[in-house]
Amino acid sequence: MPSNPASPQFLTTPRGLSLHYTDHPADGPERGTVVFIHGSGPGASGWSNFKNNIAAFQADGHRCVVYDQWGYGKTDKPTDIDYTLEFFVEGLLAVLDTLQLDRVTLVGNSLGGAVALGTALEHADRVSNLVLMAPGGIENKAAYFAMEGIQTMVKHPMGSPEFTRDVLANLLTLLVFDPEVIDEELIGERWATLQGQNAHVLATMAIPDLSHDLARLTQPVLVFWGTEDKFCPPEGVWKILSSADRVQAEVLNRCGHWVMAEYPQLFNRRCLDFLGAGSTA
Repeated sequence: MPSNPASPQFLTTPRGLSLHYTDHPADGPERGTVVFIHGSGPGASGWSNFKNNIAAFQADGHRCVVYDQWGYGKTDKPTDIDYTLEFFVEGLLAVLDTLQLDRVTLVGNSLGGAVALGTALEHADRVSNLVLMAPGGIENKAAYFAMEGIQTMVKHPMGSPEFTRDVLANLLTLLVFDPEVIDEELIGERWATLQGQNAHVLATMAIPDLSHDLARLTQPVLVFWGTEDKFCPPEGVWKILSSADRVQAEVLNRCGHWVMAEYPQLFNRRCLDFLGAGSTA
């Protein structure tokens, strides 16, 4: 798997918290900026989620910003703050403000999709396009906790003695349809990242159901969903299609929660076609 070619950078927010990101310039004339927002889970980070996508976006003329959300990767992991949607959106806005990015495309997976939605709804002027992969934030909590992947994730809390490397490997295989996608390198990378995480982020995470607000979206939306998703109910794609005005959807069978990792070439091509047709970033 490709290693991150960009140098790690850090910003400090008004709260005094440090947030890690990498900045990947466009190849040739820049057509816009795309910010990638990763999902939740043990060992998650921005680069581990999107390592197979960044180069294709750069080659198509897009500057790419990848960052670690609060509680993940190399970003600060405070234990005296609840991890609400507002807190996560605050982190994303800190990235945009630090880099002086007025208007961007957001690409968000799972939790990252919820953060993208929350930002697009409350700060519409900062978001030109939305690309969502099985986004969170469009079901109630009971619906998510009924999913096999979520049940497995909360059974062994991060930092507990029973959360072993084998437990992590099993959890990662639930993210995909084909377990061969989860190789030893990815397991090792996520396990190493996990050593610096704590359970507070998952214990206090509070993401509201935004489904009733989807009609307020003003941006073009491209949504991906795998029919074998074990973390976010695939039926959510119809909520987005039936609620927002300008939505395109790709529903893939034999695909789980990680469309961008399971089918990177299809994902990259479809995203770039979408941005080429209507991007204003």
